[in-house]
Amino acid sequence: MKNLFIAITTLVSVCFYGQTITTESFLSGKLNTKRDITVKLPKSYDTATDRAYPMIMVLDSEYLFGLFDANLTYGKSWDDMPDVILVGISQNKNNERYDDCEMDEKSGLPTDKSSAFFDFIGTELMPHLEKKYRISAFRGIAGVDTTAGFINTFLYKDMPIFNSFISISPDLALGMEQRVAQRLNAIKKPIFYYQATSDLDLKKFQTQIKTLDENIRAVKKDTMVHYKFDKFKNIPHYGIAACAIPSALYQIFNLYQPISNTEYKEKIEPLKEGHVAYLRKKYEIIEKELGVKLKVRYTDFLAIENAIKKHEAWYEYEELAQISGEQYEKTMLYDYHMAVYWEKRQEYKKALMFYQNSFVKKEIGEFTKDFMMSKAEDIKRFYPPKKDKLKGGQAKRNFEDTTQPVPDAPATPEQQPATDTPPTENKDTEKPKN
Repeated sequence: MKNLFIAITTLVSVCFYGQTITTESFLSGKLNTKRDITVKLPKSYDTATDRAYPMIMVLDSEYLFGLFDANLTYGKSWDDMPDVILVGISQNKNNERYDDCEMDEKSGLPTDKSSAFFDFIGTELMPHLEKKYRISAFRGIAGVDTTAGFINTFLYKDMPIFNSFISISPDLALGMEQRVAQRLNAIKKPIFYYQATSDLDLKKFQTQIKTLDENIRAVKKDTMVHYKFDKFKNIPHYGIAACAIPSALYQIFNLYQPISNTEYKEKIEPLKEGHVAYLRKKYEIIEKELGVKLKVRYTDFLAIENAIKKHEAWYEYEELAQISGEQYEKTMLYDYHMAVYWEKRQEYKKALMFYQNSFVKKEIGEFTKDFMMSKAEDIKRFYPPKKDKLKGGQAKRNFEDTTQPVPDAPATPEQQPATDTPPTENKDTEKPKN
């Protein structure tokens, strides 16, 4: 009766929070046994049927699945991480993890038992998951101590099936400190690699991890290897995972995150022009390296607009309008961008037309009907239009800035639209969420 109550409670909890978590018993021909495979799908999975999602596979699922789930959910709530398909492999019912990850003591290579587990993941489980779920090109794998050391064997292939590795206090096989660094240097695609230890970790592990860290840092292909190493203080071995997982996920998904104050100050503000090109490239990289295609965030539009105004690169408003017109065509954003573009060219009649056209569009953030009406009224005082016009990009700084001043930094929370829930990347709303 008690077990029945627990089962019902779990089912109700899953349904209440709208989460899709399933566990299936997968029969493996390679292992000649069944393994429990747990899969959690994003909330948007059933509605966004045209989307593919990054995947993270977690070994030692009994220990690590919940930690990854909690951190991914939290990061997603602040739009710091994308929706992810989370997969867990059970390895601890009968201590299977040791056979799964066994390495030859003399060669440092997988034994027959661990080779079978390697093949199970690569030739049985992954094809099954790819057929059943919409998985993007971004696939990560994670483990702790014994399983963390094992995940490195996927780097030994010329074209690894994973491009992200989260290695938490790894127990490294013989020669792995050199072999992993060599493979990272040889692989011809971007790889995210994270490892962690602590000053209270096992001494053997600390020594091995320090050597591997030094060897990876000597890898010259900085543009291909995204690497991070953490050494925590006063954390025992079995506490490292709780600290390492959020650090690893934020490192991996750093590319995904909205434009921050630091990114603005260091990378965008110094540009005298090409701000919109920077924005396009940012989202192209997100799609290419993380397999996530999303609309440009409203706050990122504001950050780029701030830089355009600071450097008086008015012609870039037309480029900005190309993006807003395509991705936010039902909102006022496109009309605002085009109105400012023509206003800066002193084509006031055209600018007025766009301000007025926006009245029937959806409001978005600070761009409300009242705001657009006030802009339209302000611009009428410039009639008749002047003859001087902005041509190409040559005279882009010769005209008075008639728009309202904005701070030369990304939008603060006060500038952003009020919201009760965190933003999502695919929802076209009247008022974007923070």
